Amino acid sequence: MDACTLGDLLGVVGGPVRLHTAPHGLTVPVTEALLHDAHTPLPNAPGALLLAVGVRTSAAAPLARAAARAGMSGLVVRGPDGPLADAEAAGVALLSVDEDAAWHHVHLLLASAIGAVPSGLGSGAALGDLFALADAVAAAVGGATAVEDPRQRILAYSTVPGQSVDEDRRQGILGLQVPTSPENSEQYRVLFAAGGPVRLPALGTGTGADLLPRLAVAVRAGGETLGSLWVVDDGNLAPDAEAALAQGASTAAMLLLRARAAQELARHQNGDLLRRLLDGTADPAAAAHRLGLGIGPDGGPAPVRVAAFVLGPAVSAADVEQTALRLLDLVRLQCEARYGRHACVLADGVVYALLPAVGERGGARHKQLVEDVVRRAGQALRVPVRAGLGEVVPGLAEVTASRDDADLVLRVLGPELPVASVEEVRARVTLLRLTEVLGESRELSAGAWRTVLAYDAEHGTDYARTLVCWLDAGCDMAGAARLLAVHPNTCRYRLRQARQQLGIDLDDPDERLVLWLQLRALAGLRGTPTASS
Repeated sequence: MDACTLGDLLGVVGGPVRLHTAPHGLTVPVTEALLHDAHTPLPNAPGALLLAVGVRTSAAAPLARAAARAGMSGLVVRGPDGPLADAEAAGVALLSVDEDAAWHHVHLLLASAIGAVPSGLGSGAALGDLFALADAVAAAVGGATAVEDPRQRILAYSTVPGQSVDEDRRQGILGLQVPTSPENSEQYRVLFAAGGPVRLPALGTGTGADLLPRLAVAVRAGGETLGSLWVVDDGNLAPDAEAALAQGASTAAMLLLRARAAQELARHQNGDLLRRLLDGTADPAAAAHRLGLGIGPDGGPAPVRVAAFVLGPAVSAADVEQTALRLLDLVRLQCEARYGRHACVLADGVVYALLPAVGERGGARHKQLVEDVVRRAGQALRVPVRAGLGEVVPGLAEVTASRDDADLVLRVLGPELPVASVEEVRARVTLLRLTEVLGESRELSAGAWRTVLAYDAEHGTDYARTLVCWLDAGCDMAGAARLLAVHPNTCRYRLRQARQQLGIDLDDPDERLVLWLQLRALAGLRGTPTASS
């Protein structure tokens, strides 16, 4: 098995970890990630990366030299201003993470990546180990065992022959979910409040057989509850069952952390891949395989579309970054629940999600998904959220076009329309793009519209708005008068005066079209009814 190198590690973790110097190159081996403990001497750990926990970046120079003496490959600090010269002189690599990065998250990411590079570690491997653990605990304790997550989902269960089970266990394993009941909820409250294994009574009578009591223990790491272990107690448990179960919980914590780290690593890698896809810098064929998109109904690439989510303007500048990360978590959770393996990423304040579109007719399911996310996010974050759907494209090679669509949709949304697909607001986004194109060109932004606005400003007339309302009404005088809340004769008089005084040829369809576009796009006028109408 080849050892993980510094270059391998950086290739896996990507953006969150930045390299500042590598005196011995990128081929130096990286064996593990260690958290610095100021109260204990550094261990001799060749190839380790030392995370400078509790050490200010400006004061990390001695730690870089100590890491070199301990044979370590590198030092990881928070923030960009690390001891670059000292690291180079000592011969250790200097890496950094964001100043607000949580050290435990960085440790999980690096440890998972170091293990994943040579061995292809994934969450499936860790969950397979949980089944082995359930069998080992069942044999040691003497009862059928299940491993659950904090949401009462069954992650693994024992298959030791001859051990008693009841209907609750059968139903839970069939659905991989503990049956919900008020009695169950009370038992979980007792379990998670306890500091060790607890014995819980049978809940009642099951279908065809009485339910059996349980011996259970919470699985924790660093004060965080990761799940629980449950053993069916048929009265024949081992004398040291509680001690054996507590030991099993310790092993389960390690395996659950490993599975979570592998899952976080996969999410990070998929997010980084999606970012490069949206930028047009990733290989579409390789990305499709990595993201599990499969093939389309015609045997070609699978169709996809991009959904974009953004926080409303009510979010304060101080809270926007943290709230955007919470929005990313919400979008990811909903998309994974709907599609399983999935890619979401936060880029430039916008959360992007890649939605598979095989069998999607009319975009109804996608629209329902983004509406659900916006509603849930608004409730959870207590800020308005808007979402735009780009056009469905034939494959990942065209995904940048769908992203551009989604970005345009976000720009035309507002409180009255928080969610829309590009098809629903095609006219708005087209006018938006026309406005940008017209404004960027001297030739396209010149014309009679400027003359009309200047005349109105100088003489107090309302010719520009009258022209827009008349054109919006399809050149119908009565319709224009209703929009203006004036008599048709007043509207007719204004148009006649505009012809005579400004020399506008309203009989020429080309001039009418250009004038209307410029007044709508560049002057921002609309033929909406006045407040008095």
